[in-house]
Amino acid sequence: MEIKEDIVIVGSGIAGLATALALKRIGIQSLVLEKANELRGTALDVLGVLQKLKLIYTPFQKGKFTNLANGSVEEVSYVENDRNISGPMTVHRSVLVENLAQELPVDAIRFSSKLSSIETLKHNGSSSVVLTLDDGTIIKAKIVIGCDGVNSVVARQLGLKAPTHSGRVAARGLSVIPQGHGLRHEIRQFVDGAKRVGIAPLNDKELYWFASVPSEEFSDDHMRRSPESNLQNVLDSVADFPPMFSDVVRHSDLATLILAPLKFRVPWDLFLSDVYKDGITVAGDAMHPMTPDLGQGGCSSLEDAIVLARHIGNSFALTGKIDSSALEGYAKERRGRAAMLITMSYLSSWVQQGGSGWLQFLRGKVLYKFFLLLVYKIVHYNCGKLPMVLLQEKKLEKKI
Repeated sequence: MEIKEDIVIVGSGIAGLATALALKRIGIQSLVLEKANELRGTALDVLGVLQKLKLIYTPFQKGKFTNLANGSVEEVSYVENDRNISGPMTVHRSVLVENLAQELPVDAIRFSSKLSSIETLKHNGSSSVVLTLDDGTIIKAKIVIGCDGVNSVVARQLGLKAPTHSGRVAARGLSVIPQGHGLRHEIRQFVDGAKRVGIAPLNDKELYWFASVPSEEFSDDHMRRSPESNLQNVLDSVADFPPMFSDVVRHSDLATLILAPLKFRVPWDLFLSDVYKDGITVAGDAMHPMTPDLGQGGCSSLEDAIVLARHIGNSFALTGKIDSSALEGYAKERRGRAAMLITMSYLSSWVQQGGSGWLQFLRGKVLYKFFLLLVYKIVHYNCGKLPMVLLQEKKLEKKI
């Protein structure tokens, strides 16, 4: 079977679904390929789903950072009233994915579609991308967007190098306490040498938690064990942290437990290698995997979606057709931003999870003053508006 599409998106994670939705908002249809048989679990405002999430989740206004080595506690404010900046909001990944998917046509996602190969065909000055799936289906597209995660097949096709291991392993999960956890709605973090853990309440009964530890704490064999074994391994690794954290981890929903090495793409690879070529590009973790220390992995994927759709939409408005040349503007705009986020995430980890002596001094005197001010400016990023939104505003201006 052979299928022809203007735009094909590989992967139905946050980046893939957000890109499909952003394109839909400007009237351009795309096909999302997902190898699984079901969905895996600012920019949100532009995509039209922010208000739904605000009905469920409350932004954080402050957080606390406790250094167990010296007992110091730093309180961090996430709100800037003078600039009308609200705090961060933690959401269930599955809820975000479901909300994005609900805004798409029912036939926008093709499940059980594992990519086998990618090939670019050129003819009379034009090119097309041919995707072959494991079931033998052939799809010809003008543009292919790889949103297929850290180990992206599409990124390898472009020649991007494999992500680098950070030397750390992250454990993450969702805990449910039926009787209520009784904690304040604030982000709590604890650091002890090279280990760092944190808790972020989602509501009165659910909490997101994470632990970042040196890689030697968990071998590859550890990470292939059962969820029950992995949970016990995490508890053993964080035994020196406050009992409150261990209690939260014990209440984990095992289906949400993730134990994996933290990887990132070295920033210069985004400039020395192709992030677009012959109608192919990447977005989300496929383009810029980063450590989670700024909490910008999913957010940057949403930014990618808006910027990519904006460039494709502007090109379509000028030429009246889907043109892969729009990918050049997208790559140029996102390279610098992605490289900065990767770098700042890595530096954030280095400063927060240092050992003792001068690094403790650096953490206390710099991180919570200069560094956090810089982070505020980085994360509160205006990724622009979609062409159709701008057109509607111009029409309103004329009527007024």
